Amino acid sequence: MKEWKPAKWVLMIFVAISSTGIQAQQAQSQQVHAFSLQQALDYAKQNNTEVKNALLDIRIQQQTNREVTGMAYPQISASGSLAYNAKLPVSLVPAEFFGGQPGTFEKLAFGVKWGATGGVSLNQILFDGQVFVGLQARETLIKFQEKKAEITEESIRANIYKIYYQLVASKTQIELLDANIELLNKLQHDTRIMHENGFAEKLDLDKLSVQLANLQTEKTSALNQVQNGYLGLKVLMGMPVKDSLALTDSLSDEQIKNGILELSDFSYTQRKDYQYAELGVALGEYDVRRYKLAKLPTLSLNGYYNKNAQRNKFDFLQKGDWFDISAFTLQLNIPIFTGMAANARIAKAKLTLEQTVNQREALKINIDNEIETARNNFNTAVSTMDYQKKNMELAETVFRQTRKKFEVGTGSNTEITQAQTDMKAAQTNYINALYNAIIARIDYIKATGRL
Repeated sequence: MKEWKPAKWVLMIFVAISSTGIQAQQAQSQQVHAFSLQQALDYAKQNNTEVKNALLDIRIQQQTNREVTGMAYPQISASGSLAYNAKLPVSLVPAEFFGGQPGTFEKLAFGVKWGATGGVSLNQILFDGQVFVGLQARETLIKFQEKKAEITEESIRANIYKIYYQLVASKTQIELLDANIELLNKLQHDTRIMHENGFAEKLDLDKLSVQLANLQTEKTSALNQVQNGYLGLKVLMGMPVKDSLALTDSLSDEQIKNGILELSDFSYTQRKDYQYAELGVALGEYDVRRYKLAKLPTLSLNGYYNKNAQRNKFDFLQKGDWFDISAFTLQLNIPIFTGMAANARIAKAKLTLEQTVNQREALKINIDNEIETARNNFNTAVSTMDYQKKNMELAETVFRQTRKKFEVGTGSNTEITQAQTDMKAAQTNYINALYNAIIARIDYIKATGRL
């Protein structure tokens, strides 16, 4: 019997269906995001690994607080034991107790083969200075971790601000490159016609080809940098690299300058890192207090209730006597001499607190420096951006006029080449100034605690 083979068109349909299924699965796994800046920030807050771990630190501290709280509650435990006396202890008893000869002894084994004990015990701290300070510090410890998480989030936000707006501004760079390529293509076309009519040299065409190739190379490099910038932004946001990301916000020179220097009544407490430093000082004070109270007496209540039984046979589950044993004790510990260790711990905590206070005061100086530096950098960046924008517009005007002169035959190829080079340099300077202004704006907002 002849083996059946599928027709070629059947195989083609099968391959097409399989390819469509694979593409559908890829489309389902790959998500498309069109984000404004705020949406990008919200996404990062939910997905950035550093932010998520900082939030987990808060939850870890909450469990640590529960552990400290648990020390102040009664500690109740149950216990049980079972003993088998393979060899009972033997004691020598005077024989005369049993009518024997005085001066002689009888060997007697005391005890039973089996013994069992079960019961519960309770321990309650009535006063312990260190435990009470730990209870007082719980809220501050939570705030300390929350502020740490806010600082982490602020750092991520600043980087997202910068990268997002730099990528938005990169559209201007690509548009300028495309406009220059279009101009050179038009100029190359016109020069070729002039060359064919004997009004331009072959050298002029070659120079334009070189300039065009350089622009194409620069555009390829710029597009690669933009693509890598998008990858970096995705990683920073915690977004899968395979997902597609589009930025919906726009940016203008006026947006960069608008309202940035309207700052009045600045307070150090507006800065999250300063708030964090103040919480660190408060925790240092708790530490000093904890070691001081460690020198006070501690008082605790202990109690237990047990049942005990003894048998020569393992018959504890049968009827028999179980004896009650119970006691309560009030225990007072009074530290008298600890080899100066307690005083050393207090002194060490005070010195550590002094270091923390010094760091907080030094932070004030650094904040003042950051604000003034950021303000100076922003003013300089905005002035440079405005100047470079005017210079770029002037260079574009010069290029257009030089091209007109060249087209009517009153200008030279050297002039138009130089004009195009100057225009390209002015555009590059403007893009760099625009990037610098974006970064300066974010740095100033962050320095003043308004990010």
